[in-house]
Amino acid sequence: MSSGPTPELDLGPDDVDIVDPDAYTERFPHATFQRLRDTDPVSWWEEHDGGKGFWAVTRYDDLLHVSRNVETFSSAQGITLEEMAPADFAARRNMLEYDPPEHTRYRRLVSKPFARREVYAYENAIRLLARTVVEEARDLGGEFDFVDRIAKQLPMRMLGRLLGVPDEDGDWLVERGDALLGNFDPEMTEHPLDLTDTDEFKHIPFRSPAALDLYRYAEEQAALRRANPTDDVITRLLAPTIDGEQITELEFKNFFVLMVSAGNDTTRYTMTAGMKALMEHPDQLAELRDSVLAGNTDLMDSAVEEILRWGTVTMHFRRTATRDTELQGRTIRAGDKVVIWFSSADYDDRQFADPYRFDIHRTPNDHVAFGRLSPHLCLGSQLARMELKVLFEELLPRLSDARLAGPTERLRSNFICGIKRMPVAVGWA
Repeated sequence: MSSGPTPELDLGPDDVDIVDPDAYTERFPHATFQRLRDTDPVSWWEEHDGGKGFWAVTRYDDLLHVSRNVETFSSAQGITLEEMAPADFAARRNMLEYDPPEHTRYRRLVSKPFARREVYAYENAIRLLARTVVEEARDLGGEFDFVDRIAKQLPMRMLGRLLGVPDEDGDWLVERGDALLGNFDPEMTEHPLDLTDTDEFKHIPFRSPAALDLYRYAEEQAALRRANPTDDVITRLLAPTIDGEQITELEFKNFFVLMVSAGNDTTRYTMTAGMKALMEHPDQLAELRDSVLAGNTDLMDSAVEEILRWGTVTMHFRRTATRDTELQGRTIRAGDKVVIWFSSADYDDRQFADPYRFDIHRTPNDHVAFGRLSPHLCLGSQLARMELKVLFEELLPRLSDARLAGPTERLRSNFICGIKRMPVAVGWA
């Protein structure tokens, strides 16, 4: 494995407009968020689209306080910056946009396929898929786009297996998911939020016509399962619980949209961030590869947690204050939007020693990439961890060398932190 000097993490300028999606196309602006954490940890920001503005919560402990205090900081008016009329919001609401006890009911209806025991039962299938994806990349030779040929492939194929849908539908589903989570990026959608008029789509998820395509697809798949139930996630989601409770048609369609977008894109971008970090830290890449060859699983588990912290793909979620309150000396009024920045909290030096150092041995590593100890802890966190672990266990032992082969290209978004292209040059062992 090649070695060389470890590059300094580019922290960017300290004065970017964190609302502007263009502020994230070169790098995540760490220096700006460092300044906010140090001098203005609960800061007020105006919006560009007529929104009423929001409070940005940037420190780790404050984020946990907001996440856990659901009576004061509610998810039930949306988790993105967008402000919606009640009727439009009700039509497109997903599981993340409820508070307990409604959220607890919804989560109970959909959580079983994503429970820890269920995910461990998927490990062999994930490993076989990962091995296939790696071997297909190997057939391409020494240079390829890591995102397209590896990071996109495993989550896409695994999602298809879980949903029980045909493999040939995978690319189509991923394109629709990209249009949803990449809804600020003109490459991902023909209707980028801040560059086109999307008012006609305000009643559907992410204000994107791609959601209508996914609604129709979900309806077709649901009809097939009702006629012929099979052993897949869609069948389980549609089945009543032991108490006779059942997910509604609209809840199913909105949850399906959430699975296709968040269940694929976020894992892809995390895998890419992890591979980039390992290539930029070749000694750690070599150590991790050697530990896999030696059968040591503990280091990979630790590395996965550091990759999750380092990438923190979902940059923020919004809450809405239900009553007047104070945080870090700021008076927050009932109805104010309060935005918790996971990607800032995961680099807070009050919680993480030397946070700009990538370290596969980091412990403790109580990152918030999946939320943390809150009602909205990511439902797919165990599956994402398993996919990351298995991919790198299958990929690293097959590499003798790996490095960037050109500039990366990042998603235009103030919501999702992702690399959409990453050319690599590898040597195969």
